[in-house]
Amino acid sequence: MENVEVIAMQSHTVPPAPRTYSRWASLVVLCAGTLMTVLDGNIVTVAMPAIQSDLGFSGPGLAWVVNAYLIPFGGLLLLVGRLGDLVGRKRMFVAGLAVFTAASVLCGVATSQGMLVAARALQGVGGAMTSAVVLGMLVALFAEPREQARAIAVFSAVGAGGGALGTFLGGALTQAVGWHWIFLINLPIGAAALLAALRILASDQGVGLGKGADYPGAALVTGALMLTVYAIIGAGDRTLGATLALAAVSLVLFTGFTLRQTRAARPLLRLRLFRSRALTGANGVQILMIAGMFGFQFIGALYLQRVLGYNELLTGTAFLPAPIAIGVLMLSLSARTIARFGPYRVLLVGLVLITAGMALLSRAPADGKYLADVLPPLLLLAAGFAAAMPAVTGLAMSGAREEDAGLASGLFNTTQVVGGSLGLAVLTTLAASRTERLLGEGGQLVAATADGYRLAFTVAMGITATALVLAAVLLRPGRVSSSAGTVEEAPEAEPQPRANASR
Repeated sequence: MENVEVIAMQSHTVPPAPRTYSRWASLVVLCAGTLMTVLDGNIVTVAMPAIQSDLGFSGPGLAWVVNAYLIPFGGLLLLVGRLGDLVGRKRMFVAGLAVFTAASVLCGVATSQGMLVAARALQGVGGAMTSAVVLGMLVALFAEPREQARAIAVFSAVGAGGGALGTFLGGALTQAVGWHWIFLINLPIGAAALLAALRILASDQGVGLGKGADYPGAALVTGALMLTVYAIIGAGDRTLGATLALAAVSLVLFTGFTLRQTRAARPLLRLRLFRSRALTGANGVQILMIAGMFGFQFIGALYLQRVLGYNELLTGTAFLPAPIAIGVLMLSLSARTIARFGPYRVLLVGLVLITAGMALLSRAPADGKYLADVLPPLLLLAAGFAAAMPAVTGLAMSGAREEDAGLASGLFNTTQVVGGSLGLAVLTTLAASRTERLLGEGGQLVAATADGYRLAFTVAMGITATALVLAAVLLRPGRVSSSAGTVEEAPEAEPQPRANASR
């Protein structure tokens, strides 16, 4: 495969010196931006008690430190992904880095609840702008199947490992220098990533706003997604009737958006994109897989702290084997196993391992031991996620044309947010309800808490088992409809000859 070159056009009279950029250097830049947003999404969790103590948040108010980020992040991903296709993905990525970095500084210097919540919302906007276009840029850089599998494995390793690493860094920074630094650490990372992106990433002009600037449709889908995320993440703090009312309004907005796209001269979202079974099936599987995994990450941290008595630093350290295992497995085996066996088989194996890990956690006792009761399922979950995530990512992006890659990337990230929010809301609510019922019956606090977490892990096992069945049925190799409405071979392609991976 020929090298990708970007020539810096300086003038028409003076011949410019050609500048060749490595696709792998571009991948490093994309991963750096992703790492910053992923770390931020997880690093806050362990620091929440310190933030509450310092700024005086109430219990319900403290949830908005997370909610204020998730609502704009999840609501804007689809819109900014499409805008990246229209105005240029590099522009969207760079602008997102700048907004996210500036908002991180505001979070770090926040002295009041309102300032922190507002800055977190601005972080969500920047995070959406950055995250929505990354996969679209990645698949454009690496079109050859083997190289694309390697690039996706690297990208997935950064995302998955960064999520678990955030738990460790959150505990370490909070305990060592204070919670403000979980945000301020983004300043040097963001500044370096921004400068590197401006210099290294190839410019793309996009297809132009006139090709898809459906502003009413944009308002409908953004409002629907924000309302969906808000309804999910706050379900435990309101009545069932209120949650169902919000869901109904969200459904009305989604219906209006769909009707709008069938009639608009320049639709924001071409509905033909969903004709791809690979794309729709992979996104459906991801919602369930992420729901189980994100719930585990939150409930697992609580189990270590509230049942086993770990402090923030020990909790973060206990999670460290997960990102190490994920990184090693993704970087050393993922691309090769996908090339040899196909993404379908690798995805199924990964989901089996994740389900087995949840089954072990569902037996975690109140007097559990880390080496016997936590580490084995943690490693199973890490191995399963290392196999499943690159496979499902490749399947989801395989059904999109190049001009829709940003939209497909935004959709993939949107289903991650919806899945994570849904899993967190359902599992934490179930765990809390079980614990409260047992305490009301005279149970001991630690035993009742552990029983609630066991219920959450059992439900997570059921969720990931459902993802396994869904993947087996919807993503089975065969001939499936592509996003263009034509027929393509399903993503169980024969191994390709190794291409030149040099610059």
